[in-house]
Amino acid sequence: MEQQPLLEMKHISKGFPGVQALDDVDFEVYPGEIIGFLGENGAGKSTLIKILSGVYVKDAGTIWFNGRNISPQSPQEAQSLGISTIHQELALIPYLSVAENIFLNREPRWVFGMVDFRRMNQEAEALLHDLGADIPGRKMVRELNVAGQQMVEIAKAVSQNARLILMDEPTSALSGKEADALFTLIRRLQGRGVAVVFVSHRLDEVRQIVERVVIMRDGRRVGTLPIAEASEEKIIRLMVGRDVGLFPKEQADIGEPVLELRHVSGENGVANVNLTVRKGEIVGLAGLIGAGRTELARLICGVDKMVQGEVLVDGRAVHIKSPKDAVRQGIGWVPEDRKQHGLVLGMDVQDNTTMTILQRISNLLGAVKNKEAKRIAAEYVQTLSIATPSLGQTVRHLSGGNQQKVVLAKWLSMGPKLLIMDEPTRGIDIGAKAEFHALMSRLAQQGMGILMISSEMPEIIGMSDRVVVMCQGRITGEFADGRFDQEEIMTCATQFLTVDGEPLLTKEYIGEDENG
Repeated sequence: MEQQPLLEMKHISKGFPGVQALDDVDFEVYPGEIIGFLGENGAGKSTLIKILSGVYVKDAGTIWFNGRNISPQSPQEAQSLGISTIHQELALIPYLSVAENIFLNREPRWVFGMVDFRRMNQEAEALLHDLGADIPGRKMVRELNVAGQQMVEIAKAVSQNARLILMDEPTSALSGKEADALFTLIRRLQGRGVAVVFVSHRLDEVRQIVERVVIMRDGRRVGTLPIAEASEEKIIRLMVGRDVGLFPKEQADIGEPVLELRHVSGENGVANVNLTVRKGEIVGLAGLIGAGRTELARLICGVDKMVQGEVLVDGRAVHIKSPKDAVRQGIGWVPEDRKQHGLVLGMDVQDNTTMTILQRISNLLGAVKNKEAKRIAAEYVQTLSIATPSLGQTVRHLSGGNQQKVVLAKWLSMGPKLLIMDEPTRGIDIGAKAEFHALMSRLAQQGMGILMISSEMPEIIGMSDRVVVMCQGRITGEFADGRFDQEEIMTCATQFLTVDGEPLLTKEYIGEDENG
């Protein structure tokens, strides 16, 4: 007897003013299936998931779930039906405990209506233990890392007897080890008959965990592939509609050092770092999450305080005590969190693009020359192919890839010598990634030095002229001349190197005296 789908969506359509987000889409998931749901930003994935999770109401079509015709009108209704969603930005309350988050509005109570905290904590810990995570029920959510918070979200879904869990970019902020733990958890859920829809831009991870992929483009379902037939090339071709070179690295003339760090240490855990970036060179900074890569970028840019060492720009010693000092030295920084640190979300494309050059485009009275600001912003919208209806569009309403392009435009407008790019393609789709990589290659050819921090090994290997590895705030390895071995890089990222059996990072090397 042929297995019946747990979920069957037929002829689903959804439109917004000026946009047909979904056009006659069919989508099905079977009990216990792990399915990959792929597409570029704007392809319709999020809209379909929001319809299924009760955030949006469909314009047309039918939804059958667990043998019932449904049309959830709210997330609460979807959850009551057995459909849970774990969003990229986790929806937990940081100042409540793990148990309070799991059982929010469903707390076990004593006979007189008081919350039974002991029972609630025990049940939360039993749920988490069953999922392979030993997290105390009383622990505050704000004290957990992202991986721990994700475990709490999944435990919450399981406690609501979810039959289907929708996971939107669940690994975007996880290290490789944390992602592996998540995959183990997903397989445990599968063993219980729970189905998982896995949305991700990381194709290597998708191919590790799912059984088949459904691919969207321009609001339509354009392909379905069993994972055995889903090569990266096939997936990308279906997603983008054309062949895409993901790592279009071109040779550039590498010149003199634009940045030199000599024995740099900071209050933020960076210890005795020596690093050089040359003109025209892309240096990939690899390491696990928490290795100190972002902290190093913050030191270079004057966000965090340096306590030891020397910074040279174009061979000249400089003192960078604030981001304003870094800008004066020609250093730009595309941060990891574009929404919190890279953009002013309530401002428009023009104002975000020109905020680093306000002094240059203002008159003697301090008023911005609007015509000049408009010209510069329009130039970068065209150069970077930023998809925006106008320069006056609020950046909050742009896709993730286009927001990232606006951040880049902001720094390129000032003409930097060195560009630090922290996780430059995190959370953006394949087409936008290819555009970013091509742009990085062009900038290097123009003589710009680039320090690229990335947790994606294919990106590190595919785009770097030289790879530097960090662990626990220190440099633990360096690879050049194209001799990049993924296993060796990961070894350096997880433990200190040795020479003749002795630790390379001696007390003298890391700047400690005999008293520590």
